[in-house]
Amino acid sequence: MYAQKESSSRDRKAARAVLKKAYNKKYRQNNGLLKFVGTAVSLLLIAACGASIFSDMLEYNEKQAELEELKLRAEQLEAENAEYESILNEEDERTYMERIAIEKLGYAYPDERRFYDTTRS
Repeated sequence: MYAQKESSSRDRKAARAVLKKAYNKKYRQNNGLLKFVGTAVSLLLIAACGASIFSDMLEYNEKQAELEELKLRAEQLEAENAEYESILNEEDERTYMERIAIEKLGYAYPDERRFYDTTRS
């Protein structure tokens, strides 16, 4: 009886070994395919992240340049606004009109004489 138990135990061990060997063979084949697919997917994800980061950096640089241009434009508009405010704050519109006519348009009163220094260039 002991010999029969030992024989059936050996048979079970042999059957387990055969099943284990077949399972390992199948698993190794799938494992190689899984590794390949996993590596390919990982590389694609890394490339996509890199492209996204590069695109974001380009957009950031464009926005920085646009911001600098807008800051310059804001400074110009503030200067222009200050000029308009000074015009509005002048006491008399007539004095403003006279100043513009003399400075920018070169007008003069009929009895006024203007002398220009021609020695300086």
